Amino acid sequence: MRIAIPVFIILAALLLIYNITQINFEAPFQGDSTVAFIGIVGSTCAIILLLILLVSRKIAKKEKERKRSL
Repeated sequence: MRIAIPVFIILAALLLIYNITQINFEAPFQGDSTVAFIGIVGSTCAIILLLILLVSRKIAKKEKERKRSL
């Protein structure tokens, strides 16, 4: 898990960048641009969820260390 989470964050960021390049800014809600917007939202959600997971793991680790010291 230590290496997997940052790798998934990087992959989601790359997918986000790719989807941004696929948007046709002259007609942003037609054709492939709609798929790109869905990909952007999905990638953003994945990044947010992975960051929440990282924070929760850090909190759990600190809580465990605090219980051991008592």
